Amino acid sequence: MPPRRHPTTRQARLGAELRKLREAAGLKATEAASLLGVNSVQMSQIESGIAGVSEQRVRRLASHYACTDADLIAALTAMATDRTRGWWEEFRGLLPTPFLDIAELEHHSTYRRDVEFLFIPGLLQTDAYARAAFSSRIPELPDEELEPRVHHRMQRKVILEGSSPTPYGAIIHEAALRIRVGDRAVSQAQLHRVLELSESEHITVRVIPFDLDGFGGAWSAMMLAGGPVPRLDTAVRDAPHGTAFIDSEAQLGVFRTLFRTLDDASLGPERSRVFIHQLAKDL
Repeated sequence: MPPRRHPTTRQARLGAELRKLREAAGLKATEAASLLGVNSVQMSQIESGIAGVSEQRVRRLASHYACTDADLIAALTAMATDRTRGWWEEFRGLLPTPFLDIAELEHHSTYRRDVEFLFIPGLLQTDAYARAAFSSRIPELPDEELEPRVHHRMQRKVILEGSSPTPYGAIIHEAALRIRVGDRAVSQAQLHRVLELSESEHITVRVIPFDLDGFGGAWSAMMLAGGPVPRLDTAVRDAPHGTAFIDSEAQLGVFRTLFRTLDDASLGPERSRVFIHQLAKDL
């Protein structure tokens, strides 16, 4: 397989998982390369996602690495053989790569979780709200960059629709519900949209109110996407120089604990709906 110039986050994740298995087995990259009959450069390309790898080679490596987790091996071979070209490909060259990587991540996710403190989560946003949010960027986005961003955000909602929607949970701080990203009408319509979606069986919305005592909580918005096995979960967080995709087991453990803590601190789904309904009424 020819080397890729720009591997996707999903392709890079496959390579990273193969590297983790090799390191857990105590083997050097040169030793793993000899098992496949490739050189060290090619092995490095496989483990960085620059080069693809066949199902047969994934299974051969897993065997030599003494990996006995059948579910993990099946998930890795599925990643290796996946040739999906989803709707997000129409935005390639129009939007920064993380936009496409998040859409691809969501497409393959077994569940999705969000925590937001300043904005309504993207998957719950109306067109008008998303447009107002992107329009607030400094420097201002020209129309040829603004419109693809709004369209992409609306397209991402596909995972919440259809006959087999992805289970989704959102924890939203009261600040995000009160901040008027657009005008009063946009904000009110957005709150009603959140209420409408929260009635779906596969969507859970919880609110963290201002008057919660002793809330240190999290530090910024964060997202958790479920993999086919827990080891392949992915956390996403905004970083100073772009979007950070987090897959280390230690960090994933931190994020899972944060989500559990925030679940315990937030209002239940029904109380949250009452809370949001009152905010919409007071606008």
